[in-house]
Amino acid sequence: MATKKSPAKKKVATKVVKKAPAKKAVKKVAAKKVVAKKAVKKVVKKSVAKKTVKKVATKKPAAKKPAPKKTAKKSPKAVAPKKLKVDQYGLEEDDEFFGLYFAKSTNKGLVEVKPCTFSLMYWWKGLLGYPDMIEISKDSNTAMLQFESTFGGGDSGETELTEKDVFDVDHIIEVDEQEQLISLYSYVPIPVPEKLIGALGLSILNINPETRYGSLEICSTDNEEGANEHFLRYRAATYLRGVKSGKVEAIESMVTNGSEFFGLALDAMCVNKSIKKWLLS
Repeated sequence: MATKKSPAKKKVATKVVKKAPAKKAVKKVAAKKVVAKKAVKKVVKKSVAKKTVKKVATKKPAAKKPAPKKTAKKSPKAVAPKKLKVDQYGLEEDDEFFGLYFAKSTNKGLVEVKPCTFSLMYWWKGLLGYPDMIEISKDSNTAMLQFESTFGGGDSGETELTEKDVFDVDHIIEVDEQEQLISLYSYVPIPVPEKLIGALGLSILNINPETRYGSLEICSTDNEEGANEHFLRYRAATYLRGVKSGKVEAIESMVTNGSEFFGLALDAMCVNKSIKKWLLS
């Protein structure tokens, strides 16, 4: 009987040996978890390091900001416009009359014709075809052109002056080369009677604000006998300074517009029958 129980104890021992490997497997799993935690910590540390690198990168361009300012200061020097050449009349090299010399033959010899005077001469002789009547001073700094025209009223029933109402108008164009100024004066060649001075002055005050170009005025002067006379005058002017191209056209425009607006002003004045009668006398 005693010899049969000992084999049963050996069977229990084999069961215990089988459980031991199961405990080792549990330990391995726990070891894997620990490794995973360490890996996570490392990843977090790396991401933080990347963020600090980005911050450093953003600071570097800020340190380079003064560089564009230096280039901005230098740019005006590089873009500075070149100075244009100037001729004996003060005209720059991009002017239509730059470097040209004009002269006119007169009884007193050769007279220099400066740019503004030449522009007037070209309009009068070249475009209109009239004979040269321009008087030039000895120093060529001033010039004057005198001519006359015939004024005729409108042909419609809405105007005070009709096409039958015709009278003469005298014109003077003066040139100032130093100022590069061209002035137009248009006169009614009949002196204004003393009794009409007040009415004419009131009419001018009413019309001038409506005149888009030039202005009307009463001009007083002494005649050959020394007596004081009054004349109705229209005045307009244009500067040629800075006009690089188109000086002749500027003079033509001044005279054309001046004649038109003077005609409109004369027609408006003739609402007063006394002024109309004086103009047509």
